[in-house]
Amino acid sequence: MTSHAILTGLINLLLGMGLGVAGGLLGIGGGLIAIPVLGYLYGMDQHLAQGTALVMIAPNVLIGFWRYHQRHPVHLRSVALICVFSMAATYVSARFAAGLDAHLLHTAFAVFLIVLAVYFASQLKEKPSTADAAHAAPHAMPAAALPLMGIASGAMSGIFTVGGGLVVVPALVTFFGMQQTRAQGMALALVVPGSLIALATYAHAGHVDWGTGIPLAAGGVVSVSWGVALAYRFSARRLRLAFCAVLVGTALMMFLVKSG
Repeated sequence: MTSHAILTGLINLLLGMGLGVAGGLLGIGGGLIAIPVLGYLYGMDQHLAQGTALVMIAPNVLIGFWRYHQRHPVHLRSVALICVFSMAATYVSARFAAGLDAHLLHTAFAVFLIVLAVYFASQLKEKPSTADAAHAAPHAMPAAALPLMGIASGAMSGIFTVGGGLVVVPALVTFFGMQQTRAQGMALALVVPGSLIALATYAHAGHVDWGTGIPLAAGGVVSVSWGVALAYRFSARRLRLAFCAVLVGTALMMFLVKSG
């Protein structure tokens, strides 16, 4: 192995650590930020960037989910039911996304982030009593809502690789009164199986750079728990503000960096 390869691997490891902290803090596995970063640093097109980011996302979300679950146990039976629908939707949508024009997928991803950022900004005025109650019990989720949430989560995960968690978190907070950190933990639980299926689908289509993805994943595995611990030091409002800022910053980067 050459010194250049060793240096590149070390840089990717450190980058993965930074993305792992961000992913644990915001409940998104670091992939949201990794996709435009990979496009900027390595000139990857949207398909390759999303597929390579999945190498890091898959283990990160699993560890992140476990850390959130230790603090706020997730209702695993509900998660299992949602995951059945999520996995099916992920497979179908990932195959669809793999055939899309890379420039179109790139632009759609940026627009998707802007829409979510606008939504989160509209929620920043929520009363602290509902957002910050550390032990507040979430509303019961109607059985009919579980398949719909699974389909929406899976479809977004398949198309954008990180979309599932971004859809689930605001839905759980807004419609079911769930605490921000609890919602992030449940969202990570839903993303775990979908990320594995999406990774397999993108890899089968040849849209994964394993040499870059594996060091990123190793760095994320080391640091994602730090991000989760940091999340519990933030108020719900500060978490949402940080989430909103990351969405806007990532979207702007997507618009500035052309897909290859």
